Amino acid sequence: MKEKKRVLITGAGGFIGHHLANRLKAEGHWVRGVDLKYPEYQASAADEFEIRDLREWADCLASTRDGIEEVYNLAADMGGIGYITAFHASIARNNILINAHMLEAARQQNVKRFLFSSSACVYAQSKQKIADVAPLREEDAFPAEPEPGYGWEKLYAEELCRYYWQDYKFETRIVRFHNVYGPLGTYDGGKEKAPAAICRKVALAKNGSEIEVWGDGQQTRSFMYVDDCVEGLIRIMASECRDALNLGTDELVTINQLVDLVSEVAGKRLTKRQNLSGPQGVRGRNSDNSLLQRTLGWEPSIMLRQGLAATYPWIREELRAAASVEAIDEMPAA
Repeated sequence: MKEKKRVLITGAGGFIGHHLANRLKAEGHWVRGVDLKYPEYQASAADEFEIRDLREWADCLASTRDGIEEVYNLAADMGGIGYITAFHASIARNNILINAHMLEAARQQNVKRFLFSSSACVYAQSKQKIADVAPLREEDAFPAEPEPGYGWEKLYAEELCRYYWQDYKFETRIVRFHNVYGPLGTYDGGKEKAPAAICRKVALAKNGSEIEVWGDGQQTRSFMYVDDCVEGLIRIMASECRDALNLGTDELVTINQLVDLVSEVAGKRLTKRQNLSGPQGVRGRNSDNSLLQRTLGWEPSIMLRQGLAATYPWIREELRAAASVEAIDEMPAA
């Protein structure tokens, strides 16, 4: 039997935090979820769920009360490329406050381990200028040249975690997410990531019509299914590694290929209309999982097509239930 722990998940009303709460509860742990909002699509499995603003010191201190042993700090002001390129000041300010307050509150409350959710946006932009990009190793974050706003605050918070170990011997873990997707994730409103946005566009398009793609579609990314993400988080928290670790797949695809995969899952033939003025981020980004494999003896293994086969039907049914469009094509028979 695994040791049962008292766990706090910040950002538990969000996509990854909600899935993590479900998994930890299924394993028998006691879970407190904290967020500005409740989960949007499904009730939380957490033992306690509290609405708190973690930019405020008092709310961070209250969230870590009562013998919390582990903190998964997933709370963040974030979204897709359109969102994080439009609001540098507010995103950086909000996340710096959340991360600094949560680290100090957890330390003062004698939390045993604190996991910080960083991002592949910390990587030097000069190393992501071609589509056929070399997979990014953890050391490629330096010399520092992260994405403006969101990337800079994530990189600073990583350093803050290291300082807390150096100065206080406070156990921190650092994970760099690479594009997580799956059911129960945001798919509209401006904060959605590329897989969810494309699933929405494909679901709303009639067979034989066209959909808009930001950029020329040749920009590349790797995408990780949420079940792999949750597994990785739990393994990294349990590890003895205090250095940053990539958490993503190394299955590199163009955005055009992503559109083709979603269209294939949907059983539709669609034309791409390239919006060259749309935000598209770095030209290429992929995850080097060598250090993750050496550290954990594990890496994400769910292929993109398999994950999309679960994600697309969920988004399509959400759109159907919301009556966003009356004529959404039926899924083909399996």
